[in-house]
Amino acid sequence: MSENMTIDMEKDQDNGQITYANEVISTIVSVATTEVDGISGIVGAGPISGIIGKSKTPRGVRVDMDGQDVNVDVSVTVDYGMPIQKVGRNAQENVRKSIESMTGLHVEKVDLHVVGVSFEKENQEMQLSQQAALTSAEEEEEHAAAETEAEDAQEVTVELVETPEEPDEDGQDGQE
Repeated sequence: MSENMTIDMEKDQDNGQITYANEVISTIVSVATTEVDGISGIVGAGPISGIIGKSKTPRGVRVDMDGQDVNVDVSVTVDYGMPIQKVGRNAQENVRKSIESMTGLHVEKVDLHVVGVSFEKENQEMQLSQQAALTSAEEEEEHAAAETEAEDAQEVTVELVETPEEPDEDGQDGQE
């Protein structure tokens, strides 16, 4: 449903109407979903979802409104290693609370579809640990090189120490 939904929030007062575009609710869903730890992103329903039409509605989010009741479908990827059931429940609850607190609408259900697992965080962590290991190895090499230079400098210093002059044949130290 891509139409705007008109909601009469105050039936007892004649203050006018509040209209919510589907894009507004979809944006709330997108932000609320991706705020949850363990959700790596929202994904479109299929490979042609972005090709067929240029909709303002975020891909991977479907919102159906009937009066003040809202039903949401959202497709996500979850970070590898995260407990999917817990992440999913947290996302559903965050979406529900966000829509209800921001609009006053009633959320009947939030269907969350886990369509993939993301290894991006794990890959980033691995790259960071590899960089840290390389940096540590480089620091060790620099430290070893500095120690070698210090040892060489000490050897040079030892070599530069003057030795006392030997006495002459007449028993004097060479000074007149």
